[in-house]
Amino acid sequence: MIEANNPNLKSWITVPINSDFSIQNIPFGVAKTKNGVVVVTRIGDTVIDIHQLALKGFVSFDASVFRTSYLNDFMLLGKQATRDLRNQLSILFRDTNTAAKNNSEIQTALFNINEVEMQLPINIGDYTDFYSSEQHAYNVGCLFRDPKNALLPNWKYIPVGYHGRSSSILPSGVAIHRPKGQKKPNPDEAPVFGNCNLLDFELETAFFTYQGKPIGDSITTAEADDYIFGMALLNDWSARDIQAWEYVPLGPFLAKNFASHISCWIVTLDALEPFRTEGPVQEPKVFSYLEYTGNKHLDIKLEVTIQPEGSSEVVVSKSNYKYMYWNMNQQLAHHTINGCNIRVGDCMGSGTISGPNEGEFGSMLEITWKGTKPVKMLDGTERKFIADNDTVIMRGYAEKNGVRVGFGEVSAKILPAK
Repeated sequence: MIEANNPNLKSWITVPINSDFSIQNIPFGVAKTKNGVVVVTRIGDTVIDIHQLALKGFVSFDASVFRTSYLNDFMLLGKQATRDLRNQLSILFRDTNTAAKNNSEIQTALFNINEVEMQLPINIGDYTDFYSSEQHAYNVGCLFRDPKNALLPNWKYIPVGYHGRSSSILPSGVAIHRPKGQKKPNPDEAPVFGNCNLLDFELETAFFTYQGKPIGDSITTAEADDYIFGMALLNDWSARDIQAWEYVPLGPFLAKNFASHISCWIVTLDALEPFRTEGPVQEPKVFSYLEYTGNKHLDIKLEVTIQPEGSSEVVVSKSNYKYMYWNMNQQLAHHTINGCNIRVGDCMGSGTISGPNEGEFGSMLEITWKGTKPVKMLDGTERKFIADNDTVIMRGYAEKNGVRVGFGEVSAKILPAK
């Protein structure tokens, strides 16, 4: 067992009830503090400056790795370094360590979450978005084709994906403007140019990679865990009307590259180990390079809310990452089977996560069934898709045996088009 995952551990730092940030979590992020921009972790509502701890010898790492705007330098040290640092931080902050609790130098490395400004945690090089939820693919197929042909012939053979754009991946809290583009609202008329009218969220998670193998080599499903640093929540916005016109023959372009948002805390794959669960039976049998052993799916509860300006949040979806058909190990193995090289900080989106029942769908396209079932807000308005000045908030956590490990939230407001 990974020492830091011990479910019996408690921290001398106060952890509020139902906090995502138990001492068993120890996620990593980057924050702007009075000490500058540094790598941090979090327990409860306390943000911990790892650079200060390293400078003063409380963790056995070169402090310069943590005096940086991104986690990439630390990630370059690899999986064992991540595990070692989590274990050292766990020892430092567990409730039995009274010497650390009473150490004034450690106290100077602690900040309330409201005293810091969270940053984009990783310098993301390449971004790949998969399409790996069977229910989501089925729902979309039903909406645009018919139930008999909902899944395309390749869907159960390969983890379908496309390469997105990393430059427009933003941290939680950064507002964006409604995109513009070409649309074809009437199939019998010429296309028009204008603001997106069918703006949608996509409930996803993302995983981030360590440095991969050289170009030409592949990562197996058995090796994949060693190349995955951790996960975040991902809201992969989608302009449905723009996409409907542009995606044939080459797929999403302007409908997807205008913005995606990630949560600011990266939860390590190590911290998520206790929440492994069985995946679905995959039929037809997958090719040998996609076969895997053990439980490689994760039981992560997910929620999406919409908050109109001046009103309260309304829950529009409660889903779970365990519903994925293709897991991260299979996605990474497929991504590299042709020799594609993976670099430190690459981002891999799960694809929209939808459960089997209404109330568990991961996009407004499905929730409102292409606008035919509007969702009521508390202010009396209705939503078929996302309106100007709406804020979309996604939350996620795993919980087992009284231990909760979560991501916080990814939140973003939609401003009117420029």
